[in-house]
Amino acid sequence: MALLDAASLYFRSYFALPESMTAQDGTPVNAVRGFADTVARILTDRRPSRLVACLDADWRPQFRVDALPSYKAHRVAEEVGAGADVEEVPDTLSPQVPIILDLLDAAGLAVAEAPGFEADDVIGTLTARETTDAVEVITGDRDLFQLVRAAPTPASVIYVGKGWAKADVLDPAGVAERYGVPAERAGAAYADMAMLRGDPSDGLPGVAGIGEKTAAKLITQFGTFEALVEAARAESPELPVKTRTRLNEAAEYLAAAPTVVRVAEDAPVTLSGSDDVPAGAADEPRVRELAERWNLGGSATRLLDALAAYRV
Repeated sequence: MALLDAASLYFRSYFALPESMTAQDGTPVNAVRGFADTVARILTDRRPSRLVACLDADWRPQFRVDALPSYKAHRVAEEVGAGADVEEVPDTLSPQVPIILDLLDAAGLAVAEAPGFEADDVIGTLTARETTDAVEVITGDRDLFQLVRAAPTPASVIYVGKGWAKADVLDPAGVAERYGVPAERAGAAYADMAMLRGDPSDGLPGVAGIGEKTAAKLITQFGTFEALVEAARAESPELPVKTRTRLNEAAEYLAAAPTVVRVAEDAPVTLSGSDDVPAGAADEPRVRELAERWNLGGSATRLLDALAAYRV
């Protein structure tokens, strides 16, 4: 089962390909073409029997902002005179998203979202629900390393931060080796470590003076984030004075961090249809019409060919 972090993938396609790729009316389609190529490569190289493109229904959910007001705050800009907060996205990307959704629909590939939740939560919920097939999460976001697991079915992350050709496939052993966290709970331990380390790109301050390596050592030593926080609160002699002081000084942040960093596993996910990969596009004429209208060229053809290969 392949779970696609759709926004992550089309953002990366947008920045990887030139805006000179346009439809006849001048609409840029670089993100559409790059995204279609990525999906085609996933189908060809990984051969998933099921696939879901997971969407952000809310890129900055209120429950996370309530817990930590700084969450993604730097990405918010107030519209002049409108009084509304919006994420700063390239103007030429937004119009491409409906085209991507039309293409997925015509191809017969499922999309999923959950009102009030991010794509990460959709992926987390679908992973938690899966008890039949191995799960592969395809993303350019390291936050989803927290989903790797061995049971009840294996779950791994295909990290495409450097593009599909240089993708890293990380299972629990891979995450443990890369970040120095316990292999037996590598996914959960990664999230624990990330809470301590913080992430400026998401407005997470972390704990002052505790970087990634120190965070991993602390989680390994105490087993869980909660056990570490409790040890600091109890002034455990197992913690150096300076470390427990830093942890206790960050108590307010640490109380909020789990709600913000850990992905939801119970989001109200809805799917557009069956997540089975079809043997051939559901509506090939419509795919070809979209390809002609939006000048998708070989990208649409490669997607059709990848789906046609499922007939064999």
